[in-house]
Amino acid sequence: MSNQWETVIGLEVHTELKTKSKIFCACSTEFGGEPNTHVCPVCLGMPGTLPVANKKVVDFAIKAGLALNCEIKEFNKFDRKNYYYPDLPKGYQISQFDLPVCGQGHLDIEVNGQTKRIGITRIHMEDDAGKLNHEGEVIAQAESSLVDYNRAGVPLLEIVSEPDMRSPEEAAAYLEKVKAILQYTEVSDCKMQEGSLRCDANISIRPLSATKLGTRTELKNMNSFKALQKALEYEVERHIELVEDGGTVVQETRSWDESKGMTVSLRSKEEAHDYRYFPDPDLVPLVIDEKWIESIRNSLPELPDERKQRLINDYDLPKYDAEIITSSKDLADYFDHCLDHFRDAKKISNWIMGELLRLLNVNDKEVADCPVAPKELGELLHLIEKGTISGKVAKQVFEEMFASGKNAKQIVKEKGLEQISDTGELEKIIEEIIAANPDPVSDYKSGKGQAIGFLVGQVMKASKGKANPQMVKKMLSDKLG
Repeated sequence: MSNQWETVIGLEVHTELKTKSKIFCACSTEFGGEPNTHVCPVCLGMPGTLPVANKKVVDFAIKAGLALNCEIKEFNKFDRKNYYYPDLPKGYQISQFDLPVCGQGHLDIEVNGQTKRIGITRIHMEDDAGKLNHEGEVIAQAESSLVDYNRAGVPLLEIVSEPDMRSPEEAAAYLEKVKAILQYTEVSDCKMQEGSLRCDANISIRPLSATKLGTRTELKNMNSFKALQKALEYEVERHIELVEDGGTVVQETRSWDESKGMTVSLRSKEEAHDYRYFPDPDLVPLVIDEKWIESIRNSLPELPDERKQRLINDYDLPKYDAEIITSSKDLADYFDHCLDHFRDAKKISNWIMGELLRLLNVNDKEVADCPVAPKELGELLHLIEKGTISGKVAKQVFEEMFASGKNAKQIVKEKGLEQISDTGELEKIIEEIIAANPDPVSDYKSGKGQAIGFLVGQVMKASKGKANPQMVKKMLSDKLG
């Protein structure tokens, strides 16, 4: 496979807005209700019902648009997108066609140390469809399907990018940045496992010198960063192999099969769908004046890039640390709250990026569900700083805190983990280690300074990690000359 091809990718990101009620009625948007319990005549599309736009949805659309550097359209309207599918109770989706709420914008991403600007074509509001539950392991083998309309009418934003991404890595970085901004602005919780952030990707290839776009395929409903990147990597290889073997790429819609590690064809998309858009006659156009826009602009929080720069400037954090911490609003908030209880930002950062994220990952937990509060992590770091426990023991204590919910002082006291700083007690252990290790002792005395590291390790092992390592090293050095 040659490298004479350029990859072209554009993403359509669908995010569920964090409102309490649906976009055109008062039904709850809460996730996980019994099927068809969060419904009413409006979201079920009953004849004679009239939708009323939820102002909070418009507020959130403006907020997301401003955070993504978009132009907010003073005049926009809702349209009916007509198509039939069993999960669409009205027989049409209410969306925005030619006059969306947000126009041209952009987002800067960083991949492999290089910053790149990705254009945003538009952002529009729409209502979600229901959900089909197929009675079988896979749809092809299902004997029947049931429909749950709880999700019908849930408010969505669709964020459409320009085809500016040139690799799966850039696409994943873009989606991660969009997710972070939506979370920072609190317009969406972006819980991909609950379907509140989904992504469709359009991908094509062309010769490096070409300006005309190649035939594209669409990948539907990518619901994780890993799935998006792997599916795009597969499609890049498939397109190139197909073309280099003399074949042609077919314009179609495909999905990612995780179990097979490949994309599979869903349907042909040779012709563009004619959705017969027309303005929704039951919804008046929206007029958004400058006062409304400015009130939303003034409510914007500190966004990821600004927060990252603050951590670098105010706390002298390395760029890498600042990027990891600010990649999630919850993680950045956790860091800031830790600073209220312990002032060494770098030590906090090390623990968050190391032990905290490791245990969250192992236990499949989100930062918001972390059983160790920022105050408790701060208290643990104070115990290390005071010499009450060693760094090694602190990791054991932290694991116990995470598992039991107990605080550090309680665990240290219950398990007798206080660090040994008593010189008399340490003296006995050190003498035993020196007597048991004549070769390393001889090496140290003959000028091999690194040998002391081995001896310190043996003392720590003998004390079950409770000896004060700084004191041990000094006492060994003094004793061995």
